[in-house]
Amino acid sequence: MRIILGSQSPRRRELMAGLDIPFKAITIDADEHYPSSLQGGDIPIYIACNKARAYSEQLAFDEVLITADTIVWLNGQVLGKPKDEADACRMLHMLSGQTHQVYTGVCFMTQQGIVAKFVDKTDVTFKPLTDDEIANYVATYHPLDKAGAYGVQEWIGYVAVTRLNGSYFNVMGLPIDRVYATLKEIGY
Repeated sequence: MRIILGSQSPRRRELMAGLDIPFKAITIDADEHYPSSLQGGDIPIYIACNKARAYSEQLAFDEVLITADTIVWLNGQVLGKPKDEADACRMLHMLSGQTHQVYTGVCFMTQQGIVAKFVDKTDVTFKPLTDDEIANYVATYHPLDKAGAYGVQEWIGYVAVTRLNGSYFNVMGLPIDRVYATLKEIGY
């Protein structure tokens, strides 16, 4: 079975490479809108499955496609990728001194359809951040491609995250331990 990772995220590609399993990474253009009735972990699994369906007709008989989506969830609200630096600062102010959830939905698809899917959740607590800390992080790291406007593996993760309950790699965008376990379950 050949593995295809349907993600342009350098972090997801790095995590998959850490498994020492050969894979090919591709970019999938898919609709990332979701019904407004969805909440929490239902959102990223819906999007991850949409990404898989957008590529499904191109799968060969011996390929499995892995797609994922990650959101930051704070007090019943999705914090997606920021529109610009001001939006990134706004999001980080919201996360400052709070506990939020990071949900990642992962979908596995073959020519036969979706063969497995799951959602992983991690609770992340931030210490209160100063305006200068937030402005410096946004100016230095440009987190516009990250849900919630932060990368836990960057400076802000070192200084702001005071508690993490769940998978660290989930917060990076791919709960790689569960991906590995699922690949074994489906026969890789």
